[in-house]
Amino acid sequence: MCIGIPMQVVRAEPFQAWCQGADGEAMVDMRLVGAQPEGTWVLVFLGAAREVLEVERAEQIQAALSGLRDAMNGVYDPAAAFADLVDREPQLPEFLREST
Repeated sequence: MCIGIPMQVVRAEPFQAWCQGADGEAMVDMRLVGAQPEGTWVLVFLGAAREVLEVERAEQIQAALSGLRDAMNGVYDPAAAFADLVDREPQLPEFLREST
């Protein structure tokens, strides 16, 4: 299984960028999303940026991954890890809403 990690561009180069994430800095292949300015958040899978993220979405993903890490260590607070899901009904993705 592959998990996407949000990372922020700290130094852009042609076709790649140095990005900072929760686990440190790494060189990321940017060819799928194109060159991005410093400060941009991207979702990284296996060393390649696959999606440009809004800041809010990057924070949500980071909170979920942190919650998963905490749960694996025996400490878990779903309200903190999944604050965007508390007090609302589950929602289908837009592409599935259209087909029902």
